[in-house]
Amino acid sequence: MAGPTASVAGAAASARPAATYRSALTLLASLFFMWGFITVINGTLLPHLRSVFDLSYFEATLIESVWFIAYFFASLPSAKLIERIGYQRSLVCGLLIMAAGSGGMMLAAWLPSYGVTLFMLFVIASGITLLQVAANPYVAVVGPEETASSRLNLVQAMNSAGTMLAPLFGAYLILGRSRGGTAAQGTILTEAERIADAQSVILPYGIVAAVLIVLAIIIARFPLPAMGQATSRLAKEERRGHSLWRHRNLVLGVPAIFIYLIAEIGVGNLFVNFVSRPDIGNMTNERAGHYLTLLWGGMMVGRFLGAALMQRIRAETVLAVFSIGAFLVMLVTVFADGPTAMWSLILVGFFHSIMFPTIFTLAIRGLGPLTEEGSGLLIMAIAGGALVFVQGMIADAYGLQLSFLLTAACELYVLFYALWGARPSPSALADEPARG
Repeated sequence: MAGPTASVAGAAASARPAATYRSALTLLASLFFMWGFITVINGTLLPHLRSVFDLSYFEATLIESVWFIAYFFASLPSAKLIERIGYQRSLVCGLLIMAAGSGGMMLAAWLPSYGVTLFMLFVIASGITLLQVAANPYVAVVGPEETASSRLNLVQAMNSAGTMLAPLFGAYLILGRSRGGTAAQGTILTEAERIADAQSVILPYGIVAAVLIVLAIIIARFPLPAMGQATSRLAKEERRGHSLWRHRNLVLGVPAIFIYLIAEIGVGNLFVNFVSRPDIGNMTNERAGHYLTLLWGGMMVGRFLGAALMQRIRAETVLAVFSIGAFLVMLVTVFADGPTAMWSLILVGFFHSIMFPTIFTLAIRGLGPLTEEGSGLLIMAIAGGALVFVQGMIADAYGLQLSFLLTAACELYVLFYALWGARPSPSALADEPARG
């Protein structure tokens, strides 16, 4: 049994007409699309800012670190805000925070200022954190409990659709309109060219801010079904005697999310710099940005495939197979060169596809009245993406290609989690009948 929380969620889902929660899922899918889109714009923003501000790999990856540090600091305040104003208003608030940060990026580009850029990225990421904390539990209870893992993979596929289109948007409106993005690698820019390049992000972030405001208005007016007790934290008395630490699948699932994010974000943010190298793809940053679309497109395909496979095959088995595939292609990326190394790095997107949603659902399995708290810890673990600066330091010290050995090591932990860590601990299993 999944415990009281899951039982309430299942009852709420069964009582709610299928058409109602499907329309809610469709709306939530647009949110997953938007935060995936905005997050991956960083993949093209990173090489752009590296050129504008003449940054080292460490300084460039620090941009992404600031982004994911927001998940750590904003998760708990987001949960408190949801308790106070509810899910729908929190979603609207998250979108408006993201819009404000996008407007701030226009200011940072006009100055231009590296420090203001970092702060505004933190603001945008804080808004996305609020959306994540609100939307993931909502998806978990808005439909039948038995299809939760498959459903989350499907909604995450829309997130991947956003990540697939974002590189095209960024390559065309940021890299394609800048001197640093269209010049050969190693070209030294004049001061005037740097200022012009910095201001090339004003238009794309203005478009993003406008879309977020429109989406916030739509959600504010949409009759989103209230989840009621399905997502309410149970009273302390009802949770007495239960402990998160008795659930091995959660205790080891939190670092699994943390470590997986190091791998995904490291690949996404160093992709353009790696593929554009003369010994790999020998192309401009703008062209490399188009290839980044294939990386995220592979994630979308993998999530649709994973959702179908998990209807018949255990999620742990699918996760293990995908983690082995990711480990092997990362070894090829490190030790091969030319197009072989480039295409193997693109292929890792397919194998990464199911990891986040599958780890998430396996980690909260069987938590019962502790599901909400466990979900909060997993969202905080997204802060693992902040450690991408470690790969930047390795790249500066030993070379960009060798730095992907860190990614390969992350895949091994995911494999460990799939084979052993995701199993509910014996003490938790023994306690299950008493909770049912």
